[in-house]
Parts: sequence; structure tokens; C-alpha cells
Amino acid sequence: MNSELARRRGPGLRTRLTLLATGLVAFVSGLLLLLGWLLVGRVIASSPRFAEGSTVIVDGREVDAGALMDLLGEQARDDVLRSGSIAFLCVVAAAALLAWTITGRVLQPVHDVTDAARRLSAESLGERLRLDGPRDEVAELADTFDEMLDRLQAAFDSQRRFVANASHELRTPLAVIRTELDVTLADPDANADELRRMAGVVRAATERAEQLVSALLLLARTDGLGLAVREPVDLNAVVESAWNAVRVEAEERRLRVSFVQAPAPAVGDPALLERIAGNLLENAVRHNVPGGWIEVRTEGGPDWTLLRVSSSGPLIAPDRVEELFEPFRRGGTDRTARTGTGLGLSIVRAAVAAHEGQVHATAVAGGGLSVAVHLPSAPHGKLV
Repeated sequence: MNSELARRRGPGLRTRLTLLATGLVAFVSGLLLLLGWLLVGRVIASSPRFAEGSTVIVDGREVDAGALMDLLGEQARDDVLRSGSIAFLCVVAAAALLAWTITGRVLQPVHDVTDAARRLSAESLGERLRLDGPRDEVAELADTFDEMLDRLQAAFDSQRRFVANASHELRTPLAVIRTELDVTLADPDANADELRRMAGVVRAATERAEQLVSALLLLARTDGLGLAVREPVDLNAVVESAWNAVRVEAEERRLRVSFVQAPAPAVGDPALLERIAGNLLENAVRHNVPGGWIEVRTEGGPDWTLLRVSSSGPLIAPDRVEELFEPFRRGGTDRTARTGTGLGLSIVRAAVAAHEGQVHATAVAGGGLSVAVHLPSAPHGKLV
């Protein structure tokens, strides 16, 4: 297959460069040879001529002077052509050899890049070229290739962690369902109450699995993709709608909530914007402490609109705040919460990135988290 593709593509870059350099040298050398041949002929033709009928003695023989001059001119041109042809062939051969050698050395980094790409696999993403030498175009290509490998390795590592975590999370509700079914079916004396209890546990486990699958699908839809819908949205209305969904839970936990709102226009997908606000408010409620507080602030600007959700909660180390945006991280620990899917902030980050915005989180002194989201209030805004 590779040999067939190579035949279709023709000679390689080294061969083509060698042929090009050799062809240029051959053309210039041939042009010089032709000019030399013409110049010799013109010099002989313009030299002084003997009078008509004059004769000269050559090796004791009397020869016509005009014929002698023509013979000398012809012989001089033949000598130039013969010597020039030998020199032409030597120069062309030397040019071909030098071009082949020099292009081989120049293109060696390109071959290194090609060999690295051929060896590349999910298990060998740690290889790097790290090309030394002059910082020319080839070095720039090698550096770009190394940067691409860095991004690929980060993407593969993230994918591995995501798949492993998702498998673990999905295994838990499935194990609960199977255990409940096995225990109940193994009990020949199970009554209606036992069956109802089993049905309730199975229903809760299936709801958790459904929530996780829905969150995974939403994350896959938003992560790295652009927006299908982009229209003006009132962020305050989005926040109000999202708050209505968690109001009852917040009241049950006796949370004090304050809203500091200003005109907050945004541009984007209304459904994703509501998901951003909803996930931030759900996290603020579910990862809070009983009797804690929540503050929601919106601010509009000429290019960007700010949504900030701050809340009390467990103490979070500042150096672990960024980990909360990784999948299946809850309150700074892995898989410890009984509610939620652990994808809330991951979805927020993916949705904000789809809007070409930015999201930052900071730990609150004394416990809690503050998440600030910058969203474009006008198309193609620039954050300052």
C-alpha cells in the first residue's frame, strides 16, 4: 500500500530538489558554453585578414592564407566545444552530487519528523524531536510538531481519565441494581413491601445513571464544538429561570441568598447559558453547608458580561481549585458526594469555551467557592 502511494506521488522532495538544482546548473553551464563557442568564432572572424590570394608557409608547404584562417577558426571552435563539453559534464555531475548531499542534510530534520510520526501511537506520545541547531523553517516545523504532540498527549490523557472515571461512575448504579435484583429474587419469601423497597432502590439507581448519561452527552456536545445557536439573551432572566429549579432545595437547607443584578446582555445559545447558570447554582446549593449563604452577581459591559456565583461551603485548598473543573471532581475530592454527577463545572467550562468566554474559580476564605464567568455581550468581544 505504501509503495503504491509512493509511486503515485512520484519522486521525493530530495530528488526533486536535486533535479532542480542540477537542471539550473546544467542550463547556466550550457549557456556559458554556447556563449564561449560563439565568442571564439566571432574573435576569429574579426581578426585581420591577409590580402586575397596571399599564401603562407606552414611546415615547408605553401598554403592559401584565407583557407588557413578559416581552418584555424573552425579548429578553435571545435576545441572550445570539446573542452567545454567535458567541463560541462563534470560541473553537472558535481552539482548533482553536492545538491544530493546538501539537501539530504537540510532535509534530515524533516525525515526525523516523518519517522516520529510513523512511530507515533497512543503509547508513544511522550516522544519529542527537540531539534537543535539554527532556528530556521525546519526547526520551526519541528517545534510545531512537538507542540502538536503536547496537545495530543494532553487530550489522550484527559480521555483516558474521563473514560476510566465514567466507567467507574456508571458501574456503581448498575452494581446497585444488580445486587438488589439478585437479593430480592433469591428470597422466596419476599413480600410486596420488599418488592416496593427494591423497586425504589432500582429507580433511584436508574435515575442516577440517566443523569450521568445525560451529563456526559451534554459535555460531549459542548466540548470543543461551536454554537449551533447564537442570539441575544438576557442573562438575568436565565439566572432567574435556573434559580427556580433549585429554590426549594435551597430553602430546605436554610441558605441565605442574595442577588446583585445589573443589566446583563449576552450573546449565545439560550439553552447552554441556562445550563451554565443552572450548574453553578446547583453546585452552590448542594455543596454548601446548612444555613450557609449564596451570592449571585451579574454585571454588563460593552463587550463582556459577568456572572459570578459565590457560596459558603467546605474548605478548599487554593491549589486544588482548578481540579474542580475536571470530570467527576466534587468539592475537591473524587466521587465522595451522594448527589450530582461530578460533571457540573466540567460542563460549565465546556459551554463557556463554546461561547468563546472565560471561567475562573477562587476559594473563599473560611470555606466555599466563587466562580466567575465572562460571556460575550456582543459578537466577538475581547476580554481586557
